[in-house]
Amino acid sequence: MKALVLAGGKGTRLRPITHTSAKQLVPLANKPILFYGLEAIAEAGITEVGMIVGDTAAEVKAAVGDGSQFGLKVTYIPQESPAGLAHCVLIAQDFLADDPFVMYLGDNFIVGGISEFVEEFVRKGPNAQVLLAKIDQPERFGVVELDVNGRVERLVEKPKEPKSDLALVGVYLFDRNIHEAVRAIEPSGRGELEITDAIQWLVDNGSNVEAHFINGWWIDTGKVEDLLEANRIVLDQMEGSIEGTVDETSEIAGRVTIARGAEIVRSVIRGPAIIGEGTRIVDSFIGPCSSVHDSCLITDSEIEHSIVLGESVIDGIRRIEGSLIGKNVHIRRAQAQPRAYKFIVGDHSQVFTL
Repeated sequence: MKALVLAGGKGTRLRPITHTSAKQLVPLANKPILFYGLEAIAEAGITEVGMIVGDTAAEVKAAVGDGSQFGLKVTYIPQESPAGLAHCVLIAQDFLADDPFVMYLGDNFIVGGISEFVEEFVRKGPNAQVLLAKIDQPERFGVVELDVNGRVERLVEKPKEPKSDLALVGVYLFDRNIHEAVRAIEPSGRGELEITDAIQWLVDNGSNVEAHFINGWWIDTGKVEDLLEANRIVLDQMEGSIEGTVDETSEIAGRVTIARGAEIVRSVIRGPAIIGEGTRIVDSFIGPCSSVHDSCLITDSEIEHSIVLGESVIDGIRRIEGSLIGKNVHIRRAQAQPRAYKFIVGDHSQVFTL
């Protein structure tokens, strides 16, 4: 079995961060989202991976390399412009050949991995198997309706009035029949080849399409709020460790990870939280559900439930909550400020608060 990982796309819902970075490389607990998916694929026993890349191909390739760090062999497949998930299958056919494969959206986060999903597909041998989750706003996703036997009967991409609360999670398993399906469908009103249309073609032409319900957490990290929630979940699962230095006047409470080379001075770090390599926290409070990446400087500030990317400087800000702050961002106090700030700040920015 092979894997097809989708690491292209524009990431419009995470702008301005994704104006300069791949959305799949935004970190959860200081590790790129994409890496969690690649680790899950390796844990499922799959070693050959085709990776769809677009405008951010160079950045993705630099991070993933040949895949050997994950025990994988990665083949990169360029996509000139986003044209739908089914289009990704279409352009990957030379790599996939007639082998069964799992298609994994690189910006999805699934707690517990995909091994159970893959094992069920191998055991039952359907033509396709989709992963489903019950959600409150299914209209944001592809929606699935099941027949009385629990098999997939109808799929609709982002319906205005969904007839089901079952949303497609960004993981699919297919046999070789999907190649005929993606060649048979036409672009949707959005101008894309929709994977929902391809799966519907399979259903309409007598293929066996089964559903698997997810038991744990699944989050599509395309929105800032979802990204922060996924970060919280990952941090909650970490045991914590201290490899950096903590002075005697600082307080570490709860599950906190402080990477080597990090320095905590006259500060409070309250977990779950993670502080990256070479980062200095001085006269500050880092609260629960916060990730501060490598080589940052945080002074005289308070941060909680936020993600701060590498090489950023935050000085004299009270208080930052529910924020996503890009790489090499400088935020400094200018005058008296309100009690709390919320930021979504792109890379290489400078912010002076009022």
